Amino acid sequence: MSKQEFAGVYQLENGYWGFRYTVVLNGKRKEGKKTRNEEGKPFKTQKQAAKAREQIIAKEKIQSQLPLQKRIERKRVQEIFQEYCEKGRSGKAFATIRKQDSLWENHLKDRFGKKYLDDITIADIQDYLSELYYTEDRAYSYVESFLKMFYLIYGQAYTRGYISLEDYNKMCVNKDTKIHMPKIKVDEDTNIVYFSRDEMNILDEYFKGTNVETAYMLGKYCGLRINECFGLKWDNIDLEQGIITIDRQMYYHNGVIKLMPVKTRSGRRKIYMCENLKRYFEELKRQQAINKEELALQREQKQIFMRDTDGKLISSLELVNSLSNGKIQTVNSMKYHTRLLKEKYNLTFKYHYLRHTYGTRLAEMNTPAHLLCNQMGHSSINVTQKYYIAISKDGIEDFVKKLEAF
Repeated sequence: MSKQEFAGVYQLENGYWGFRYTVVLNGKRKEGKKTRNEEGKPFKTQKQAAKAREQIIAKEKIQSQLPLQKRIERKRVQEIFQEYCEKGRSGKAFATIRKQDSLWENHLKDRFGKKYLDDITIADIQDYLSELYYTEDRAYSYVESFLKMFYLIYGQAYTRGYISLEDYNKMCVNKDTKIHMPKIKVDEDTNIVYFSRDEMNILDEYFKGTNVETAYMLGKYCGLRINECFGLKWDNIDLEQGIITIDRQMYYHNGVIKLMPVKTRSGRRKIYMCENLKRYFEELKRQQAINKEELALQREQKQIFMRDTDGKLISSLELVNSLSNGKIQTVNSMKYHTRLLKEKYNLTFKYHYLRHTYGTRLAEMNTPAHLLCNQMGHSSINVTQKYYIAISKDGIEDFVKKLEAF
């Protein structure tokens, strides 16, 4: 290549190569620079960088010569996400929308919002995901949420004609090039976390008589998610048939408590109660009837009103997790007990671990996978199968006993 052909090409400190380019298209000046190819690999030689520069300039010129109706309109990432929010996520669950908004506002907006989508390389995204996972030490599952956001943005861009099929396949479909998760750490904790029998005995004793005893019982005997637990209404408990219907959950939104539908179709389910739980709720309901008369003024004063799933206002007294004096209990009610259990027993307590314990115990009892999947409210049987893979102390002891039969 001649000197002219190497114009704009420069060597990096690490020995690899990069290039700058400038093109004028329809009277508009466009500038850019690249240090990696479309697959995110560095340019090892000056010739590779020069050839890539030549190709990108040619591609820009061809694009500018296409008829107006066939040209791909360049869009910034923030424009694409905004359009998705307005037109592409109707029908999405409230929890999904809230999570997407949080990831965008707190992370992606500042890093990628003002960039044109076609200026972002696979390497840019891979470096960002690696930074989140390895440098910032974010949980693997949390980093996966960012990957899904990028797929979402590119999917929205493709359906609206802002990127070509070729570019969409390169970023999201082709297994050799598409953006993907960083390699998982050797010590990454992705296992099911559950409580042992001894730990459950400690928790039974600790939670008895506390303000969140009912929430604890629901976690222990039903494996509810914390939002499902605190959003449960008395109308959803059928003591005669021993069934609890899960169809809503509690959320804070802009500082306001509201009830929202469960996130997925499989999350809407009927859970079967054991006798211990039925007896607990029968006694709780009997006590509630007494409180309704004896503490009527307190209950009237302490109740709050919130929007139900149909938009109508309901009293917090309709919720199962309200105290005898009418004070509502929320997902935040567990925080104090989490701290105290750590201080008093050195026990790491998360409400979600009750759900893990419930699922693991049912798996140990050889509950058919499809029934466990239904009771847990999983949308995929693959998630349920993790509980059959989890190995508990009780499971090992039972296994050793069976070995003795040899």
